[in-house]
Amino acid sequence: MIPLQVVSEFLIDAGLEASIANPLGSLLTFVLVFAVLYWGGKAVVLPMVSRVLRKRGLDEHARTPIRKMVAILVLFAAIAVAFGMAGYGNFLTSLATIAAAATLAIGFAMQDVIANFVAGVFIYTDKPFRIGDWIEWDGNAGVVEDISLRVTRVRTFDNELLTVPNSNLTSGVIKNPVAKDQLRLQFLFGIGYGDDIDKATEIIIEEAEKHDEILDDPAPSVRLTELGDSSVGLKSRVWIADPGRGDFVKTKSEYVQSVKERFDEEDIDIPYPNRTIGGSLDVEGYEAVAES
Repeated sequence: MIPLQVVSEFLIDAGLEASIANPLGSLLTFVLVFAVLYWGGKAVVLPMVSRVLRKRGLDEHARTPIRKMVAILVLFAAIAVAFGMAGYGNFLTSLATIAAAATLAIGFAMQDVIANFVAGVFIYTDKPFRIGDWIEWDGNAGVVEDISLRVTRVRTFDNELLTVPNSNLTSGVIKNPVAKDQLRLQFLFGIGYGDDIDKATEIIIEEAEKHDEILDDPAPSVRLTELGDSSVGLKSRVWIADPGRGDFVKTKSEYVQSVKERFDEEDIDIPYPNRTIGGSLDVEGYEAVAES
């Protein structure tokens, strides 16, 4: 209580009555102690925590929420100490009493918030994706820009920002195409029934081997997977390294275009679906109708 006594005595010496100086001194003490502890704590503790986290090799995915939690703890500690220094009693005891009375109401009101918070914890521990990853879920896709304890922010490929509650990302299936070092691309090429399957297969593999971004190991492969109504389906499987959304689209586009151009050069047909319609039309009585 020494800071409170000093402030109160200073106010009394300044000419204020004790009935005014004491409560005003408590308020000023609270503000001063809180400001010193909070800003001092942020200036000292947060940089120290950041250095420790970097030395431990944690990436930005994990460092950001930990720094936020430490900032909250610094705030809580500053309020608690300032509360006591100002003579307002034991802050923790008062807080426990208030919390006990409000727990039930807050629990009902914050069900979604708590669910998202718990989901955020699971995202940090399980690491299904990280900041910078390209993910797909529930028909949406984009690059993760930020992960907090309540929401995840995803930038779509149309440059739209989606703010997604964390519980939406932990309650369903998330596809993370770039979680591993390599990604397999697949494309189904359709050729005519009269075309040479071996020749088409050779072209598909050759064009894959020519492309700089397509890996030699695992080697490109082609399998006959479909006998359609108008075409024979040859499925190509190739691999790329260090995949990203831009790399995926660019490589696939260039590869498919090169195969199409080779097919044209070698007179290999890529047929389009066609249908033959049969039947007859009864025109009996046409003359009678025309004469009338």
